Amino acid sequence: MSIEEAGKGRILIGLSGWGDHDDLYEEGTKPSEKLKAYTKHFPIIEMDNSFYAIPSPERMDKWSKQTPDDFGFIVKAYQGMTGHSRGKNPYSDMKTMFEAFKESADVFRRQNKLRTVLFQYPPWFDCEKKHVEILKRTREWMDGFPVALEFRNQSWFNPEYREKTLQFMRDEGWIHSIADEPAAGIGSVPVVLTPTQSHATMIRLHGRNAEGWHSSGQANWREVRYLYRYNEEELNEWKDNLHTLLSGTKECWLIFNNNSGGDAAANAKQMMELLGLNPGPEPVRQIKL
Repeated sequence: MSIEEAGKGRILIGLSGWGDHDDLYEEGTKPSEKLKAYTKHFPIIEMDNSFYAIPSPERMDKWSKQTPDDFGFIVKAYQGMTGHSRGKNPYSDMKTMFEAFKESADVFRRQNKLRTVLFQYPPWFDCEKKHVEILKRTREWMDGFPVALEFRNQSWFNPEYREKTLQFMRDEGWIHSIADEPAAGIGSVPVVLTPTQSHATMIRLHGRNAEGWHSSGQANWREVRYLYRYNEEELNEWKDNLHTLLSGTKECWLIFNNNSGGDAAANAKQMMELLGLNPGPEPVRQIKL
């Protein structure tokens, strides 16, 4: 599997979602069976469907029962909680929305499978006082839940704010979600190799498709944005980065989000091999005559 001791800490490798990685599964695997099949390959997953709708506790329990006891879920915060929905809220108010989400995520928490709730904020969420207040309120409303924070606006890491941002994350209890993405203007962030919590640091590899990063508004923008395959040199950069991070954090959760072209699973397996980790079973590939 992809959990191994690495110096003083551990590296856990996984993917974003379980439905888009057909190369991992036997031909004919039903959608309802893919999560269970996924767990044969990876010990952790970023659950992205919670971004689009808050799953019922019953559904969360059903998913949990398909996974081993030591499996870990990173649950992405619902889009209304991070401002992506631009004020549209199917709930009576914000607090009610948060309570519904917590009731859902609490299923994993009670079963010791919740690694963190990921709050990824949109590109227009810049470094200003009103947004700092939103982060404080969010942390208060998520009290008792582990939370990770990822920005998509580089103002948070401008030279005059970088150390203040990191210190704020330390003080407020936010796990740093480090993004590997193209340097594509204000709507992207640099790689900042600084843990903010000693128990864990999250890394999300989005690909480096600079042209595709600006595809918002196109019908297929999600497919274009994350269409990228990391080469061995780039993965070796992250091999070194991971060991650097482990000098200040006990675990690194490395999530491949370059899903569009089916590259995430292949890159994840390649990364395991570069790290000297056991990559688990080979992905299943249909042989075409």
